[in-house]
Amino acid sequence: MTLLRAGLVGLGMMGRNHARVLQQLDGVEFVGAADIAGDTSGAVGVHSVVDSVEELIDIGMDMCVVALPTEQHLDAGLKLAEAGIATLLEKPLSATTLECEELVRAFKKTDTVGCVGHIERFNPALVSLRARLNEGALGEVFQVATRRQGPFPNRIRDVGVIKDLATHDLDLTAWLAGSMFDSISARTAHKTGREHEDLVAATGKLSNGVVTNHLVNWLSPMKERVTIVTGELGCFVADTLTADLTFCANGSIATEWSAVAAFRGVTEGDVVRYAISKPEPLLTELTEFRKAAGGEDAEVVSLESGAEAVRVAEACIRSSQTGTTVEL
Repeated sequence: MTLLRAGLVGLGMMGRNHARVLQQLDGVEFVGAADIAGDTSGAVGVHSVVDSVEELIDIGMDMCVVALPTEQHLDAGLKLAEAGIATLLEKPLSATTLECEELVRAFKKTDTVGCVGHIERFNPALVSLRARLNEGALGEVFQVATRRQGPFPNRIRDVGVIKDLATHDLDLTAWLAGSMFDSISARTAHKTGREHEDLVAATGKLSNGVVTNHLVNWLSPMKERVTIVTGELGCFVADTLTADLTFCANGSIATEWSAVAAFRGVTEGDVVRYAISKPEPLLTELTEFRKAAGGEDAEVVSLESGAEAVRVAEACIRSSQTGTTVEL
C-alpha cells in the first residue's frame, strides 16, 4: 500500500475527530494541520500546526480534510483544488449552491479528487438498510421519515439548523431511495435569538414518488437520530446514534377479533433487530477517502451530491420564507 501524506484544515470539534482518525489510518502519514487558533486541544500531538492552508500545502500533501466553518470552505477548497490535492470537505459543502458549483468546477478543471463528509452514509445502520432496500426487502418504498433533534451546539455560528443538520437527512434520504427531490415544503422557527432558524419541519417528494418528512431542531434536550423507511412489506427503523437497525414486518396472520379485523390496513407482524457489524463511521469514511486519493475504487460522496444537498436545503429556506412549496 502506497503511503499518502495527509493534512487537516480546522481543529474545531469535528476537526479534532478527523485528526484522531487520520493519525491511526492505515496507508496514511499525517503531516499536520492548519488553524489560526493553533492546536488548543492537543489533537495533533507532535505534528506541525500552521496558520494557513497555503502553509500546509507547502509542507506537502497528497490528501487533505477541510473541517472549517462552512463560510470558509470555498476559499480553502479552491486553493487545494488548484494545488491538485485530493480533498474531503466537511458538510455542508459550502455556504451556497453557487459556491458549491464553483468548487465542483474547480476540482473538475484540475482533475483532482474532491468529496464531501456526509458521514451518515457511512453509518452501519444506514449502510445495512440501503443494502436491504436494494435487495427488495421492503418491496415498493412509500415514505422516508427522519427525526434529528437535540440541544444547540455552541460551535455553530454561520448557518442555521437546515444547512448544518437537515443536510444530513436530505442527502441520506435521496441516497437511500435512489432518487432526487422533486419538491419540498418547509416551516421554520427562530427561538434562540440567533439570525438563523433553529427548527424546521419539511415535507418533500422525490422523483420516484417517495414522500419524505423531516423534523430537525436544536431545541430539544433529548438527542435523537432516527430514520424510518415505510414500504409495502413493512418498515425499517434505523437509529443512527446506536447504529441499530430494526425491521417491523406487516402481519400475515388473519385477525379473528372482528373489531380489529374491520380495519382495512396492515397489521403488526414480526419485529427483527439485526445484529450488524458497527465500525466507526468516520473511520470508514476516511478509509474510503484514502482509497480515492490513491486512485483506487472507493465509496465517497461526490461534490455534486454535496451541492445537491445544499440546493435542497436552500429550497427549504425559500419555502419557509414564502410559505409555498418549492419545485426543484
